[in-house]
Amino acid sequence: MAHIDYYFSTMSPFTYLAGMRMEAVAARHGATISYKPMDLTGGVLPRTGGVPPKERHPARLELRAQELRRLSAKHGLPMHLDPPFRAVNAAPSAYAFIAASHAGGGDLGKLVHAYTKALWRDRRDIAEDDVIADCLAEAGFDRGLAGMAMLSGAEEYVRNTEEAVAAGVFGAPFYIVDRSEKFWGQDRIEDLDLFLSGKL
Repeated sequence: MAHIDYYFSTMSPFTYLAGMRMEAVAARHGATISYKPMDLTGGVLPRTGGVPPKERHPARLELRAQELRRLSAKHGLPMHLDPPFRAVNAAPSAYAFIAASHAGGGDLGKLVHAYTKALWRDRRDIAEDDVIADCLAEAGFDRGLAGMAMLSGAEEYVRNTEEAVAAGVFGAPFYIVDRSEKFWGQDRIEDLDLFLSGKL
């Protein structure tokens, strides 16, 4: 049985556009998933040659905006290209995600999507406890996990980030099958499916 390490950021627009497609692929092939929220902008990008969007050349930003618009339409996932909280601190939502992963009782894939949907579709601040609680509840978790286990969540968040860099992760979403085969981006989910099918 294959295993997928899924590295993501709760504030990534491309993680939002992945929707639940990776989970559907994993279920089809009986693959297990480890969800690993990481510090993309402050931890992974600067250490792997990446540049945060605000520091990119205008030509890159223009193409990025066009791609987001096209992908939004392609996958039927409405989004605002300039949500008011796009530069929000992702850490509190990641800490709550980690707490939920230990508590159990809900669907972690749905929680990833709930966070990113709240930010990119609904223009909500995913650093706020009430928004985090709503996302937890939407994915079947206890609302009370919002704001809980901050210290242990912070420690695991740092570990995930260090592990991501060591594993060769440099963006989000990023999928690694059995610690070796790497797929970067929501546009590689079809390739992930083909690989798990033995066709690649």
